[in-house]
Amino acid sequence: MRAVLQRVSEAAVDIEDMRRAHIGKGLLVLLGIEVGDTESDLEWICGKVIRMRIFDDLDGVMNLDITQVRGEVLLVSQFTLHANTAKGNRPSYMRAAKADEATPLYLRAKQLFSELLGRPVRSGEFGANMQVSLVNDGPVTIMIDSKLRE
Repeated sequence: MRAVLQRVSEAAVDIEDMRRAHIGKGLLVLLGIEVGDTESDLEWICGKVIRMRIFDDLDGVMNLDITQVRGEVLLVSQFTLHANTAKGNRPSYMRAAKADEATPLYLRAKQLFSELLGRPVRSGEFGANMQVSLVNDGPVTIMIDSKLRE
């Protein structure tokens, strides 16, 4: 499982020209679910995201996590995070989990993020063609992978 975190001052998801979700200060989390990912991968990713100290304290040092700044989370499914570009110029997405495997984990991720954050998480729609907009604050963008556990 892979996640790209972007610290944002605001972010939104539109589907078919309709605003689906919007957040202010917080994190846009792009989540890619891989074939064979488990609840353990999910728990590690969600916990790591929520505990990531990438928000400024009073001294301007990235020392606070999202709960400490009362930030919001916008969760968006992103199968292309598992693109394999080793052969040719057309990415392969064979490692990305199919909908029957990925959908339950994505829905569980939304639930777990909400539990850890202590309030509802906004989200896109799994499998939909979405237009994601954001104002990356910093910019701060971090990639994490449950298989690497770095």
